[in-house]
Amino acid sequence: MTKVKEAKETPLMKQYNAIKAKHPGALLLFRVGDFYETFGDDAVTASKILNITLTKRANGAASEMALAGFPHHSLDTYLPKLVRAGQRVAICDQLEDPKDAVGIVKRGVTELVTPGITLNDNVLETKQNNFLAAIHLQKNGAVGVSFMDISTGEFYVAQGDADYCEKLLQSFMPSEVLFCKPRRVEFEQHFGNQYNTYTLEDWIFQPDYARESLTRHFNTATLKGFGVEEMDAGIIAAGAVLHYLAETEHRELGHVSALSRIEEERYVWLDKFTIRNLELVFPQQENGVPLIEILDHTVTPMGGRLLRKWTLLPLKEKNRIDERLQAVEAFVQDSDLRQTMLQHLKPIGDLERLISKVAVRRINPREMLQLKKALKNILPIKDLLAQSPVNQLKKLADQLNPCSFLYEKIERELQEELPIVSNQGGMFREGVDTALDELREISHSGKDYLLQVQNREIQRTGISSLKVSYNKVFGYYLEVSNANKDKVPADWIRKQTLTNAERYITEELKTYEEKILTAEEKITAIEQRLFNELVLAAADFVGAIQQNAKTLAVLDSLISFATVATRQNYVKPNVTEDNVLDIKDGRHPVIETQLPVGEPYIPNDVFLDDASQQIIIITGPNMAGKSALLRQTALIVLMAQMGSYVPATAAHVGMVDKVFTRVGASDNLSRGESTFMVEMTETASILNNLSPKSLVLMDEIGRGTSTYDGVAIAWSIVEYLHTHTKCKARTLFATHYHELNELAADFPRIKNFNVSVKESGNKVIFMRKLQAGGSAHSFGIHVAQMAGMPNAVVLRANEIMHHLEKDNRREQQQEKVRDIPKNNYQLSIFQAADPQMEQVAETLRQIDVNTLSPVEALLKLNELKLILAKKS
Repeated sequence: MTKVKEAKETPLMKQYNAIKAKHPGALLLFRVGDFYETFGDDAVTASKILNITLTKRANGAASEMALAGFPHHSLDTYLPKLVRAGQRVAICDQLEDPKDAVGIVKRGVTELVTPGITLNDNVLETKQNNFLAAIHLQKNGAVGVSFMDISTGEFYVAQGDADYCEKLLQSFMPSEVLFCKPRRVEFEQHFGNQYNTYTLEDWIFQPDYARESLTRHFNTATLKGFGVEEMDAGIIAAGAVLHYLAETEHRELGHVSALSRIEEERYVWLDKFTIRNLELVFPQQENGVPLIEILDHTVTPMGGRLLRKWTLLPLKEKNRIDERLQAVEAFVQDSDLRQTMLQHLKPIGDLERLISKVAVRRINPREMLQLKKALKNILPIKDLLAQSPVNQLKKLADQLNPCSFLYEKIERELQEELPIVSNQGGMFREGVDTALDELREISHSGKDYLLQVQNREIQRTGISSLKVSYNKVFGYYLEVSNANKDKVPADWIRKQTLTNAERYITEELKTYEEKILTAEEKITAIEQRLFNELVLAAADFVGAIQQNAKTLAVLDSLISFATVATRQNYVKPNVTEDNVLDIKDGRHPVIETQLPVGEPYIPNDVFLDDASQQIIIITGPNMAGKSALLRQTALIVLMAQMGSYVPATAAHVGMVDKVFTRVGASDNLSRGESTFMVEMTETASILNNLSPKSLVLMDEIGRGTSTYDGVAIAWSIVEYLHTHTKCKARTLFATHYHELNELAADFPRIKNFNVSVKESGNKVIFMRKLQAGGSAHSFGIHVAQMAGMPNAVVLRANEIMHHLEKDNRREQQQEKVRDIPKNNYQLSIFQAADPQMEQVAETLRQIDVNTLSPVEALLKLNELKLILAKKS
């Protein structure tokens, strides 16, 4: 923390420095009049992030300091920008009216907002959680991680190795991560520097302190009831979260009522590479579309947040999957029920975050009205679910509590039109408080009284244009035009002279003014007290309403699955415990929605098991759809295990416990890793974490190195996957190396397939259809031509390709690859030369490329093609 210095420190800056010292590391927004000001280093930072003017405050050359500010009413515009930039922001407000202040205005920090701790709706993303995370690394290698969203009350804990916790970090995407200050190097080795982080002292990460913090918060003797008693590292991480909340003055945590364990054994393992490669929640390309955008038709924010969790944590418990599918089926079959439910869900809003604001005493009057609207719609939803013949829907009905007492209290007491802040009055209905009604009568009768005064004085003075008016400076006054000044009575007191008129006051008006203003102050005080009492009454229902919010989120997500299934013609999958994956006419859920109107998506069948067809080697050219086929297979499996219908005409999904994908790669230059190194790292992670029920999807393994190295690596990986003694992982292996087709002859569970193409003249048409058998061509030069490559380059590439093939044939005559010693199988990479190929080579040698016109070149290519056709 840098203290802002002046040659002679003013009282204001003394106050600023004292407050700044209490919040080191936070950017201090210091309220001065109608502005929030920042000083010194804070001003420099704020000006860059907010793009506001950086000025200097000068009290002489020696005392210049940086200064940047913005109007206080623009806080909701600027605060989100600061927080999203990773800043911790201390909001310092004036705690008293400057008119009443003796000396300098009293100020204090009213809120400390960090990336991971905020209740501000303008900072929070509606359909995303805002998690604060803590990581604890133990010396024995165990790693604990905890996540809390203070805006919803969710509190999770998990424990495992560094890879597992890194995967959770990538899934939960916390806005801020806490860790122990002395463990910075170790933390960055495991988790990099991609998160907003904040370090805490090492004494906070002690077992006894953490357990005491948690048991004190939950008011329990032990943590056994939460199922985390033995998770020492996780408990320490959770304790660090609670400590940080107290340190940042967030002590009202009644809505954080449970600590939930993230049970690794309940969810499909998706490593960080797979989450990225399958684009489950984030696209890899700037204008890409992730899976969540296709699946999310939720109408409540908490439903959207839950669906996001379901997407990242697919189930591997058949009973729970079947329960979800049963409910989705009910909504698919009964569109009237689905539409009626949506009508009741849409007005509910973010019930989860609303009730959290009640718990922390931060709810405003309009939000309280929204809470009433939400409760109003719970009873009809409960009744509709209870009448359903579907057990899963009846179960949801039992979990809903209409909270009738609270609904009726809010309905009885609050007006229908409310201010956004509670100190503006006008909130409560007549009959709620007798004293309030009496004071309102005094206040509301004022207009009649003032009219009586005005009429009486007109009659008394004969001034027909006389008006009784009010302003904040003089209060109530009588205004008389200059033409009637001579008619003013002697008992009027002149208060202000205008160009064309004079203003006067009387003792009667002053007495009335005091009475009115006193009534208004009392009305404001009574309404503030009544609103606080209403918030306290609502706080008694926090637990029940949180349960309602969770149940409604589940209902909303299930209806979302039914909605997308109906719109996109999905089918109910048959999810089983066996190891068979049988997809009929599978489609990619994202790509099919992005195609031009009228262009159909070409569906494909995929069959994998652990007995007859464990590994499918898929060959075919670029652009043929190999990567899409791999991704759609994984997405169909994951959607099924989320409890969703799937894009196919039929799907038998033998549950998987892990999904691994190696699709696409890019350099990680910050860590000194090339594309090939990233590819090998991801592949190593797959091979080292296989299980018998894994689904493995690999695309173009080995392409980042030389042809021979690449073929050797890809060959060895496929062999390893087939011959693994414990795990017969179902695998799709897309490759350009046609030589791998030889494997099917020697390994019984390896089958060759290709994505078909059709040659028409000099063009290649991609059929995007998977068919049995390997492909013998890559058509890379055709693709280059389609991309607009100059003809000279395309012709030269053809010439070089045939030359290289000829050299390879000569090399093969000297040493055949099939003669390389191996484990009971043979490898044949190159085919023997033949007369037709020699004729092609001779024709190419006679061509003068530099004098050849495009038309002549095409004719020559056609001639070569006819020679090859005879060979076929």
